[in-house]
Amino acid sequence: MAHTIVTNICEGVADCVGACPVACINPGPGKNVKGTDWFWIDFDTCIDCGICLQVCPVEGAIVPDERPELQQTPS
Repeated sequence: MAHTIVTNICEGVADCVGACPVACINPGPGKNVKGTDWFWIDFDTCIDCGICLQVCPVEGAIVPDERPELQQTPS
């Protein structure tokens, strides 16, 4: 099961992007409700390794479950 970046908690730090071994983390369009850049995880590509959880400095920005209702995935 994929992990999820919570759009409105993400602060756009992007430590997860460089750490992801399968490049499944992408920048979201525009800003979130906090006014920051944000990222999203491609659920189909994520291998559930957990590295993003380990490197993200923003508490609660990534959850270890596939929760599409928390992530504004661009279509």
